[in-house]
Amino acid sequence: MHHPATALNDVASAAGRALERLRAGAPRVHCITNNVAQNFTANVLLAVGCVPSMTLSPEEIGGFVAKADALLVNLGTLDAERRAATEIAVRAAADHGRPWVLDPVFIDRSVPRAAFARGLLGSQPAAVRLNRAEFAALADAQTPAEFARSHGTVVAVSGETDLVADGARAVTIANGHSLMARVTAMGCAGSALVAACRAVEPDALLAAAAALTMLGVAGECAAEKAQGPGSFAAAILDTLYNLDAATLRARAKVN
Repeated sequence: MHHPATALNDVASAAGRALERLRAGAPRVHCITNNVAQNFTANVLLAVGCVPSMTLSPEEIGGFVAKADALLVNLGTLDAERRAATEIAVRAAADHGRPWVLDPVFIDRSVPRAAFARGLLGSQPAAVRLNRAEFAALADAQTPAEFARSHGTVVAVSGETDLVADGARAVTIANGHSLMARVTAMGCAGSALVAACRAVEPDALLAAAAALTMLGVAGECAAEKAQGPGSFAAAILDTLYNLDAATLRARAKVN
């Protein structure tokens, strides 16, 4: 962590606190996510104590977001229904003061999708969680810190080492395991976890870093018992369910 007011061990401690708050408060997280990711994303949120919802219906999504504690917008399968649902949901989040997270999946492969994602930035997401290729497509040659500062958001760039920046501070997280890339929806679920942590942690940078630390540590622990991607997907859910603050403090690789 590069900021005079924040010590390196704050992220591990924040992750432990966020996990405890998730289990105590059971925040509601509404997810607009792709149809490949819905089941796994819901199970990850349930494993840490959240209450997920997934409706896309234009007649009810505004009400769901109004009663949620955070919103995820994932552009993975950006059909007409999800595009319309996103516009309603983001307006509802703004109207009711709900934090929301943008996951601009595959914008590096689709010009219209990238344009839609850029338009959503004007609605002030609390965080943008994406991979390096997606960030390059969205950032117009800005660094993560410059992008975060110019858009008033937190950027969480996932990779072998995750980077979280808000324009004044930056954190790197080196937890995780290669099997995480072999299970579909792992990144999507990570974005939902960022939204969940933001529901219980007002500092958006700490919320995003806490979520990625939780997921990375859980991935490492799950890999120790898994035989391959199938058993790993089940093991990471079990690990998230049993994860505790002491394990996060002991295993977090934060700089």
